[in-house]
Amino acid sequence: MKFFHLSDLHIGKTLHHYSMKEDQEAVLSEIIGYAASVRPDAVVIAGDIYDRSVPSAESVSVFDWFLTELSKIRPAIPILIISGNHDSAERLEYVSGILKEHQIYVSGSVPRDETERICKVKLEDEYGEVDFYLLPFFRPSYLRNVFKGETPETYTEAVQRLLEREEIDYENRRNVLVSHQFYTGGKGETVTCDSEIFSVGGIENVDAGAVEDFDYVALGHLHGPQNVSSPHIRYCGTLLKYSVSESGHDKRLTVVTLGEKKEKPVIDLLPLHPLRDVKKKTGNLKDIIDQAAEDEREDYISVTLTDEVDPYKPREQLEKVFGHILEVRVDNNRTRNKLSELEEETAFRDPVESFADFYQEMQGRALEEEELQIMLEIFGQAGEE
Repeated sequence: MKFFHLSDLHIGKTLHHYSMKEDQEAVLSEIIGYAASVRPDAVVIAGDIYDRSVPSAESVSVFDWFLTELSKIRPAIPILIISGNHDSAERLEYVSGILKEHQIYVSGSVPRDETERICKVKLEDEYGEVDFYLLPFFRPSYLRNVFKGETPETYTEAVQRLLEREEIDYENRRNVLVSHQFYTGGKGETVTCDSEIFSVGGIENVDAGAVEDFDYVALGHLHGPQNVSSPHIRYCGTLLKYSVSESGHDKRLTVVTLGEKKEKPVIDLLPLHPLRDVKKKTGNLKDIIDQAAEDEREDYISVTLTDEVDPYKPREQLEKVFGHILEVRVDNNRTRNKLSELEEETAFRDPVESFADFYQEMQGRALEEEELQIMLEIFGQAGEE
């Protein structure tokens, strides 16, 4: 059983005010080409189809074109889709019944009551059936009507209890989970990027141990390709670079091959050729301009200038060379010293004094003596605790 593992298409994404529609159409066209030549048994898309829950008409048209072109390939390739945290479950599931007749399986929502189960799709190869469990993004609170009176408190517990209801035959059948959550586990650290959003303190973490019995776990949510605790639990990463923090990523298409039961899945990575790369340039203005290569002038460029003397109109000069400037930063001794002074001032400033300034700004008057004494008592109690 060979299938493509995609996730986080983020159709409709903009990068520092630049529309990425052309870039997305180009890389999706490359995926269509690979599908026609490789002929996978399925295409799996693990969430975040769109970049926002209410996608533009243009974004919907791009995804419609992608599905239509994939559907033209013969023999037909089943397409399995779940919603991510950026998607609207209801919008994504629109006409899912009709799509199912064309082997396009869409799961936007987790079970909503005791009678519903996780969407399961059965596909078959020379070794028998493979069960694909489609688990879209969710929060434990979504399950209040599934586990009446006993709503799971953590994300790990929620995933475990949902899967327990399915009575999955891990011993004899090949099982694939498609999930869009923040999974962690093992000795290695999970690598995140600026373009991803997490709750403070890692509240949304799911322990990868909850899904380790699957033959393969196709994950979405993190933009960097990586394994979680084991090679068979994997984030495929995005097809394109969606932030400056991803400039060092090697974006590829993940192709998974499942053999017989108990054989380890084989992961192949096919190269992708984006219209534009995302790059970081650091140095003085003259060197960056003089050393600009012809083939990178239309790339998305983040520039950090190290000139000790501010150059004349640096952005205007850079825009004569590079067509897509994302940002222009300054990092020299003068700016570092100023930042250090600000950090020191912030670190040692009296909290009551900071609150007094905040109160003045919000209320338009200074703290009265009685109010000041109340705040002194509060801060004093907080310090003791």
